[in-house]
Amino acid sequence: MTSVEVTEEPNPPGPSGYAAARLRLLQEESRSGPPRRSALARITDEWVAELFRIAARESGVRSAALVAVGGYGRGELSPRSDLDLLLLHDGSSPAAVSALADRVWYPVWDLGIALDHSVRTPGEARKVAGDDLKVHLGLLDARHVAGDLGLTTALRTTVLADWRNQAVRRLPELRELGRERAERAGELQYLLEPDLKEARGGLRDATALRAVAASWVADAPREGLAEARRTLLDVRDALHLTTGRATDRLALQEQDQVAAALGLLDADVLLRKVYEAGRTLSYASDVTWREVERVLRSRSVRPRLKALLGGRPAPDRTPLADGVVEQDGEAVLARTARPERDAVLPLRAAAAAAQAGLPVNLHAVRQLAKVSPQLPVPWPAEAREELVTLLGAGESAVPVWEALEAEGLVTRLLPDWERVRCRPQRNPVHTWTVDRHLIEAAVQAARFTRRVGRPDLLLVAALLHDIGKGWPGDHSVAGETIARDMAARIGFDAADVAVVATLVRHHLLLVETATRRDLDDPATVRSVAEAVGSVSTLELLHALTEADALATGPAAWSAWRASLVTDLVKRVVAVLAGDPLPDPEPVALSAQQERLVIEAHRTGGPVLALRAREEGDAGLGVELVIAVPDQPGVLPAVAGVLAMHRLTVRAAELRSAEPPLAGAAPVLLLDWRVAAAYGGLPEATRLRADLVRALDGSLDLRARLAEREKAYATGRARRRSQPPAPRVTVAPTASRHATVLEVRAQDAPGLLHRIGRALDAAGVRVRSAHVSTLGASAVDTVYVTDPEGAALPGGEAARVAKALEDALR
Repeated sequence: MTSVEVTEEPNPPGPSGYAAARLRLLQEESRSGPPRRSALARITDEWVAELFRIAARESGVRSAALVAVGGYGRGELSPRSDLDLLLLHDGSSPAAVSALADRVWYPVWDLGIALDHSVRTPGEARKVAGDDLKVHLGLLDARHVAGDLGLTTALRTTVLADWRNQAVRRLPELRELGRERAERAGELQYLLEPDLKEARGGLRDATALRAVAASWVADAPREGLAEARRTLLDVRDALHLTTGRATDRLALQEQDQVAAALGLLDADVLLRKVYEAGRTLSYASDVTWREVERVLRSRSVRPRLKALLGGRPAPDRTPLADGVVEQDGEAVLARTARPERDAVLPLRAAAAAAQAGLPVNLHAVRQLAKVSPQLPVPWPAEAREELVTLLGAGESAVPVWEALEAEGLVTRLLPDWERVRCRPQRNPVHTWTVDRHLIEAAVQAARFTRRVGRPDLLLVAALLHDIGKGWPGDHSVAGETIARDMAARIGFDAADVAVVATLVRHHLLLVETATRRDLDDPATVRSVAEAVGSVSTLELLHALTEADALATGPAAWSAWRASLVTDLVKRVVAVLAGDPLPDPEPVALSAQQERLVIEAHRTGGPVLALRAREEGDAGLGVELVIAVPDQPGVLPAVAGVLAMHRLTVRAAELRSAEPPLAGAAPVLLLDWRVAAAYGGLPEATRLRADLVRALDGSLDLRARLAEREKAYATGRARRRSQPPAPRVTVAPTASRHATVLEVRAQDAPGLLHRIGRALDAAGVRVRSAHVSTLGASAVDTVYVTDPEGAALPGGEAARVAKALEDALR
């Protein structure tokens, strides 16, 4: 029977007395955590036991028991937990038992407490448990509250015996239940809004580990498990108290309050504690289920029968590396291994396991963590090579790295790793915590090792590229310094250390330049060439860029982004090879563009052409070319119409074109790349009709877009999140032919329309626009000139940037 340790405190009988005692307990700031949960379970026990005794006396039922099951059975009541109660009876008087149940359940409901209840005989309870795994799990934590103790004891004994006898069938069912739950709820250790109960690594998994232990088939690694479980329960208690709701989802808008209630610095510290707890439980689950599989597999094999049939047992141990062998599907230490004398053995064992696609045995990792000596600094060449081999194993490196991390070996090998371990990333584009993102980047980089001359530098740079996160300032700048120290520690020479540092410093350079700058401007290409310095480093940076984006999440990479980066790399290779870059010259019109320009001149209105382009993971892309007689307000009009049609702008180029007709006035030619947000190609006739109306003023774009912005703002207010203010800066050396403005703002419907309107009001011309949206943030780069087509003077550029920023606020 589960015991609930509590302190004595008065508990007035009856619903009002219980409610008052419960309220006092929940308002006591001095009591929290396990003591409060136990005390809440105790006063609840006393109240429902009294209800039961009175009801049993009035109904005349003699052989019945009130049993707490599930979380209540474990004595773990959170402030808004429901009560899981089983009314157990011998079946002799069903009508009286029904009346007894009503007298117990209704007072609970009257107080507004959620109740999960059932009324069964021991035989019925046993049958339901046999049919329903979740019921069986709840009964494993059955605890007597009131009535006939013999009924409860007999049921507990029977249910536990059934669980152990049926372990071969039940445990695989339990594991599959956990897998399905993880598919629905995700992994606790990576979610920005984790479900503390249902997510993988959450409280349900902790309960599953208890059930496995109760089967006597396997036991979970105990170190840190109780503390991880307590952390999640404490966070759930604080969440219940701050929200006043029975919720297990730690929503973004609640995290600061929950952190304050727990005495933590901020929401990031809270999430990191939750992630650490989830990681402990996930790792314990992985280890435990591997052991369950091993035991069940061994039980299904009958060695004597196999011997009689002529079968030969598989070799016990298969060598993998010096001091490392495979046994029972795991990498373990060889009998001849001397971990206390071999400082490289942890990395050698990890590399061998990852290359063989095997997990590392728990006891082997713990022995290595306990007795293996520290590596000298700098590391010997063998240690560095084993690290590269581990990282180059791809996907199979992840569980091996997690095993090393769980036992503290990673931070012992690389002390700077501690700062990024379990660090949350608030940008919704990111799928992982910082440390897991770094490992995933190395996994992706392993796919590109045949594309580069120094795969070792690529893999290590992938592992370190975000190591500066968590430090003040630009993480690329901070990371460069840290990466120098870590690369030197790992044992690279000075030249290689410099390359790794350059890769870390500029790991965002290619994708940011390709998506936010004019690649036809020689200054853009020269700036990248100067930063990179050599073709070999550029080759590495190209591979790192793709690996980083693929490891970030599906929104960070697409065929469109890949084509832009590849185009930039080709141009930079030419510069590094010494080929001259000519100043940009007017590009000749294509046949289609010339036709549109002539038609716009003839009709005096806009004409357009569009075609679909499949862009891989990015979905359907649309190339849109518009020709319109030169006039004020073209950019905001076109951007507004596209936003109205729910088209996402990725890039826009604007230039003046002369129709091939004598005396013809210039025509503005706009070349757009847009994404069809909801899959369908827009109708050209509708786009043109709306554009005509927008230009002649009969379509109130501001009002139409304001409706969408209002809905967007309402949703944002419902999430209680206030985005940072927009910021506009001037990139002074980005181009010799135009002024480059960088706009960083919250992405919203019609953002480019508002930018264009503000620039029109400032009296400047837009030459091109490059749009980049990552999650909820937009980074738009706009090339502007004065009316004569020249770059703006410094003071004028600053004035325009300030005016644009004010307009966006």
